[in-house]
Amino acid sequence: MFGVVVMGLTGSIGSGKSAVAELFAEKGAAVIDADDLARQAVEPGAPAYAAVVDRFGPGVLGPDGGIDRAALASLVFEDAGSLADLNAVVHPAVAEAMRRRLSEEGAPGRVVVAVVPLLVEVDWEGADVVVVVDCPEELAIERLVAGRGMTEADARRRLAAQAGRAERRARADRVIVNDGSWDNLRDQVNATWEWMSGLAGPGGGTDPAPSAGAC
Repeated sequence: MFGVVVMGLTGSIGSGKSAVAELFAEKGAAVIDADDLARQAVEPGAPAYAAVVDRFGPGVLGPDGGIDRAALASLVFEDAGSLADLNAVVHPAVAEAMRRRLSEEGAPGRVVVAVVPLLVEVDWEGADVVVVVDCPEELAIERLVAGRGMTEADARRRLAAQAGRAERRARADRVIVNDGSWDNLRDQVNATWEWMSGLAGPGGGTDPAPSAGAC
């Protein structure tokens, strides 16, 4: 490969985006996770920390003074207005961090995978191609309950706050269906990697630092 291609990797909570991203990293992709950038954006001293505390109060702070993400989630996923307020604070900081990381990671000849859970919701345009990790909603709920200790009600609230499967798939250039075995998932990642490698051939790729909106 000679050009740079930025893959926007998205999917619902519980779909298995992280597992797919790890498989792409094994193939040699640089992976940038918007969730990691969001956590960094609200660390003490970071751009969005004070704004989050001002909006939601000291009740969202943990014993160490950092944001208690579980406490914050319990507030915002109960109220659409609160979620919108949080997004208005965090998304610009994440967008700026994403632009900076894409500029740093976008070396010629490399695929950059930007894991952006809310890519569809915020209409992020920083990717050359969009790959959606998809699975049935009930399977995602099972994973969230078993793997993250959520209640079924909490899992359903999280899914309801995101774009639906049909809306997400309509945005996709390619879909990876994560409802089977690990070997099947790996086979789909391998096929997608070959497809991406073709896109990043001679003359392929675009500016690795897009002027995207919020992530």
